[in-house]
Amino acid sequence: MTTTGRRSEGQEFPFDVFARACPSRGTLEHVTGRWGALTLGALYEGSLRFNELRRRVDGVSEKMLSQTLHALERDGLVLREAQPTNPPRVDYELTPLGREVAERLLSLIHCVEGSMDAVLRARERYDETRGAR
Repeated sequence: MTTTGRRSEGQEFPFDVFARACPSRGTLEHVTGRWGALTLGALYEGSLRFNELRRRVDGVSEKMLSQTLHALERDGLVLREAQPTNPPRVDYELTPLGREVAERLLSLIHCVEGSMDAVLRARERYDETRGAR
């Protein structure tokens, strides 16, 4: 990308996620999508096998978790290690970049979890004023 992105703490980035053609937009989607964020958060706790990860990220289908892991691996956030055992063993863990991104996501996740009482009250007020159930 030839344009200079937004400034953050005095830094200029060579990419601009707000530009339609910027490749950072796809990575942002992988990271902030429901399954990407939950997968990165779960892997922050340590290396997990596929089925362990699937159990940890409650509700994700096998197909969706597989697609999510492929996208995160392609972006350099997740490392897939296949062990030559019988049966084959595959472990997933965060790369250093993945750990950095997961730390930031977990801050957001903890903020949301800690604010849920206020969120639920706001939803209730909203629904009352709009006549929803």
